[in-house]
Amino acid sequence: MSSMPRDSGLGEREIIDLILRRLDIMPRMPVPFGDDVSAVDIGDGRLAVLKCDMLVGRTDVPRGMTLRQAARKAVVMNVSDLASKGVQPWAVMVSLGLPRSTTAQDVGEIADGLNEGARQYGGYVIGGDTNECDDLVIGCYLFGLARRGEILRRSGARPGDLVAVTGEFGNTIAGLKLLSSQMEVLPSLRNSLLASIYMPKARLKEGLALARTRAVTASMDSSDGLAWSLYEIARASSVGIEIEELPIARAAAEYARLSGSDPFDLALYGGEEFELVLSLRKNARKRALKAVDSLRIIGRITSNTGTVTLSRDGKRTLVRPIGWEHFTSDNS
Repeated sequence: MSSMPRDSGLGEREIIDLILRRLDIMPRMPVPFGDDVSAVDIGDGRLAVLKCDMLVGRTDVPRGMTLRQAARKAVVMNVSDLASKGVQPWAVMVSLGLPRSTTAQDVGEIADGLNEGARQYGGYVIGGDTNECDDLVIGCYLFGLARRGEILRRSGARPGDLVAVTGEFGNTIAGLKLLSSQMEVLPSLRNSLLASIYMPKARLKEGLALARTRAVTASMDSSDGLAWSLYEIARASSVGIEIEELPIARAAAEYARLSGSDPFDLALYGGEEFELVLSLRKNARKRALKAVDSLRIIGRITSNTGTVTLSRDGKRTLVRPIGWEHFTSDNS
């Protein structure tokens, strides 16, 4: 596929829509287009669960990130999507696009990062392909197995359900802003923010544990931003969402205080944070909280289809439906 001109005016989601209109759709797809993963029925009630995502040097590797960290991140961001479906990844295949200037040491670092990412979450790299490219490209393809009735989707939230997340938000975007500025902060704050960029973590353990509780009605990961993830669940499930408590990370809040940023914007619209965003059956709250210590209830599902609101300073405000999108010039 030819590269997309930066001034084409097309965003990633519009490109996907244009492609889907020209595809023959597989009959009885176990997981519809638009969810975090794809799946194929392999019989006996089992699904082969598949995921692919790529990391590109220019857009996905910030200043200061090593090649080992970049390769590890390429695996982790795919694992996060399987985690949101409650699926254990077993195998990883990798397509590498490498600039001609790549050295043997560079290749070794990339291999170490791929192996680290796969083994950290119980998988193995089993093969792939390499080619020459103008920029670093690491495309990862993950495989896992699930029972047909057990895989989590985005589309199951119902009015009355609770909204929950597996952690706090805002550190990654605060860290990226810190990298692009001349702002001086204490080393402890800088290290905390940059760790979220350089060594992201997928919530696989939490996703698997929550899937076993049968408490989850909808789930996705937050890599495109908390606000966008909430809207995706609302749209897929034809519901609304009311947020009562926004889980802002302490380091992000401190950065906001020092820089004059809005901590709510950092938490809502940052992206690149691989937490899980879920809806839970109200009567299963205790079971879910017992299964995952870090789980936080932040709101509830309503019947106000397609709207996401936030309670702030005693007032309810509309959350903007924006998040990270490739091919656009402004993702803020």
